[in-house]
Amino acid sequence: MSTSAIITLIVVALVVIGVISIYNRLVALKNRYQNSFAQIDVQLKRRYDLIPNLVETAKAYIKHERETLEAVIAARNEASSALAAVKGDPANAGAMGKLIGGESLLANALGRLNVVMEAYPDLKANENMMQVSEELSSTENRIAFARQAFNDSVMEYNTYRESFPTILFAGSFGHRSNATLLEFENRAALEEAPKISF
Repeated sequence: MSTSAIITLIVVALVVIGVISIYNRLVALKNRYQNSFAQIDVQLKRRYDLIPNLVETAKAYIKHERETLEAVIAARNEASSALAAVKGDPANAGAMGKLIGGESLLANALGRLNVVMEAYPDLKANENMMQVSEELSSTENRIAFARQAFNDSVMEYNTYRESFPTILFAGSFGHRSNATLLEFENRAALEEAPKISF
């Protein structure tokens, strides 16, 4: 075998190893951000499960505020449906947009409920209400941490996918577009510590 043939084989082997490495890293980073979204999924479901308890506890005290309570449940159901759509494919920007909109609607409805609850001292002092509110507050913190981990994973994936030479191969390996960050419309309010007073 000639020296040029050996050099050609070495170069081809290095290119193949490089392409395999790119493919494996893309898969690993995609799996990481999908796993990070699974953590958000768990926390959002937990919050969605707590909301009916909050509404049921409040119903006994604020009977004439039925419209507010119904708005909270409707917003919860919409956000829950959007979460189910995203769960199957966290890279789907359209589904992620619906989740972001559903979460914004839910945050607004919960904000209106908090304003209404301020007018009912007996409700604020209710032990069940305090317990559910504490669970909800704790869950909100967990959602914030999970969302940050997800966005970090998405950023790492997107950066690697857009880097050279990865961008030359990403599309042919099934990684045609960037993953979508999960940034809620009311991001500034969500990044503040929850304020629940009793």
